[in-house]
Amino acid sequence: MKNSDINMRIAILGLGEAGSHFARDLAALGIKVQGWDPDPQRLLPADFVLAASNAVAIQGADLIFSVNLSTVSEQVAREILPVLQPNQVFLEMNTSAPGKKQAVADILQTSGVQFVDLAIMAPVPPTGIRTPMLAAGPGASLFQQRMTAYPLQIEVLPDAEIGMAAQLKLLRSIVYKGIAGVIYEAVEAGRAFGQEAYIREQIRSIIGGKDELIDRFVEGTYMHAARRKEEMAAVVEMLETQQLDPLLSKATRDQLEKLVKARKY
Repeated sequence: MKNSDINMRIAILGLGEAGSHFARDLAALGIKVQGWDPDPQRLLPADFVLAASNAVAIQGADLIFSVNLSTVSEQVAREILPVLQPNQVFLEMNTSAPGKKQAVADILQTSGVQFVDLAIMAPVPPTGIRTPMLAAGPGASLFQQRMTAYPLQIEVLPDAEIGMAAQLKLLRSIVYKGIAGVIYEAVEAGRAFGQEAYIREQIRSIIGGKDELIDRFVEGTYMHAARRKEEMAAVVEMLETQQLDPLLSKATRDQLEKLVKARKY
């Protein structure tokens, strides 16, 4: 059902799987959506306004969703800085280490923009804009307030500094992506030795569920390897700032890197 608020305008920077899904869902809610991506390949709403650049895309927007890879997040911030306005809310949604979130905030500080460290806490498909999100930083409460009329699941971390939402997401990723990586490797090994049924039985004895659950772990690891590789790289970066040696997180990152390379050839 569309919302009666016809004045809301949202810019989405990065139109990959998550960004394009958000665009379709927000448009279905009656929100005007615009944005930019250097190579948009996903389905977008019929009335989506594709701008000529990041800087053009954010002009006139109430909220700015930055849904890119962590590797370009600071570059995007520098591109939009000259045209940002204090009444806008900037949502740093890239999966980055807390330090990278703060670095982006530092770049944008002189604009006076309301900054939000926003962590997407589950796979975007199939729930889209209804995917649970954690929000931290000075603009978090304002973001939640502006979206109260819409069916978003936003949890604001009270008085949390920028990077706290990212920190909690990445701590969770150690478990979720690590388990997914182990299951992927175990099934791959079972197939190689002609013992897939046996290894699946062992996996079910630990995680419960049925083969469909195992398949989701395996397929998700393979299909989303590029995004998850960036996520685990951020985990490693975060843990190393605390003088920890993230052996298993590094292994998960390297496994995903191997899958990314395998898919390119």
